[in-house]
Amino acid sequence: MPHSSPDERWDARLWAALTVLSAVVFLDALDVSMVGVALPSIQADLGLSTSALQWVVSGYVLGYGGLLLLGGRTADLLGRRRVFLAALAVFAVASLLGGVVNDGTLLIAARFVKGVSAAFTAPAALSIITTTFAEGPSRNRALSVFTAAGASGFSLGLVISGFLTQLGWRWTFLMPVPVAVIALVAALRYLPRREEERAEGGHDLIGAVTITASMLLLVFTVVQAPEAGWGSLRTIGSLAGVVALLAAFVVTERRVRHPLVRLGILRSGPIVRANLGLVILFGSYVGFQFVAMQYFQNFLHWSALATALAFLPAGLLVAVTSTKMGDLADRFGTGRLIVVGSAALAGGYAFFLRVNADPDLVTLVIPGMVLLGIAFALSFPSLNIQATNGVADDEQGLASGLLNTSGQVGGAVVLAVVTAVLTSNTSADPLDGFRAAITVSAILGLVGLAIALTGLRRTRTAVPAADGGTPDERVLETV
Repeated sequence: MPHSSPDERWDARLWAALTVLSAVVFLDALDVSMVGVALPSIQADLGLSTSALQWVVSGYVLGYGGLLLLGGRTADLLGRRRVFLAALAVFAVASLLGGVVNDGTLLIAARFVKGVSAAFTAPAALSIITTTFAEGPSRNRALSVFTAAGASGFSLGLVISGFLTQLGWRWTFLMPVPVAVIALVAALRYLPRREEERAEGGHDLIGAVTITASMLLLVFTVVQAPEAGWGSLRTIGSLAGVVALLAAFVVTERRVRHPLVRLGILRSGPIVRANLGLVILFGSYVGFQFVAMQYFQNFLHWSALATALAFLPAGLLVAVTSTKMGDLADRFGTGRLIVVGSAALAGGYAFFLRVNADPDLVTLVIPGMVLLGIAFALSFPSLNIQATNGVADDEQGLASGLLNTSGQVGGAVVLAVVTAVLTSNTSADPLDGFRAAITVSAILGLVGLAIALTGLRRTRTAVPAADGGTPDERVLETV
């Protein structure tokens, strides 16, 4: 695959490669949210219980979030192109199966397999970009396009689902099939074989098993906790198991010769802030989205299409503006963009704390959605840039895997918490439950803003004068 230099104009082949990678991450993100509007139809058609229905969503998140680190490391070890192509082929087959099965268990299994395949395509695609485009303006520009595709897929998923569900819920599963097949054919052409630099060593099997098991168990525990009870022996025992597995992982990574995760990567403040930022951005929005579905459809009795259109302002804003984020990151720095995005996120949730039995589109729904769209447009690309800048090529898969894992696991954990708050506060007045659940997302938005502000520390440093004279002491931003 061709490489770009910092000042090089991209040729048609580079653009084609970036388009293919962006199309695939669009599909990965689309699948996270697109099933939301279709859930009532799936439940009625397949006769699923409420507890079984949640696994249509959780199955994908379990496969995606639980195996992302392994996917990133595998891409580093076996070759990014090879892993990307194989996982994309599995994604297409699983999408087809999900659209034709007539059994709830098989549908959940197909969703899990799709999540697993996304866990390999997403970090492979991101690491292909970061090792192809030179760090700086060229990479920032490529990442802004790539992350705009992911943010647009997630933001527009509900809108697209609203239209497709009018035709039948199966179309929400079948629609990605031809797109995935076209992307696979294009990838074979525009991601040609070349000698790739690969990470040394083999798979850290013990590390892979312990970290994957801990993520799977954590997501499973928080999803089941509202039903089993947060104080139940099963929940407490499962959380203790998560802690034990994480401890075993840390011990393993410190002792093995070629660890799955080099723990030293977490000494970077920008990388840690980026991962925490995505936990909050993605997690709070997934929780809000679930509450909004209950509010619009079950309480206000809006149709699936009307509910989807309520999210259109946010989705369109992300799709239209995210491609410009690379230029803004070059000019203002990722730290400032994340701060503004975090403020918009908290502000958007604050608007929806005023939910009532007759919401006004002009003063409540549209302004809130616009702010959430601004938050995603600014924060999502900036967090991806911040999480991968300064990382060696042989660890790009690890860095991208960490970031994506943060988002997916954050989404599952926050969704479980929001669901518990919603169900425990709706006995007297459903609106009280909606407000309490949205408050969780609003608080997380404020926490994200506080974390982002720590990235704007200002330090003084000596900068050599242009004429070679006395160094000039200037204030530089650390982001």
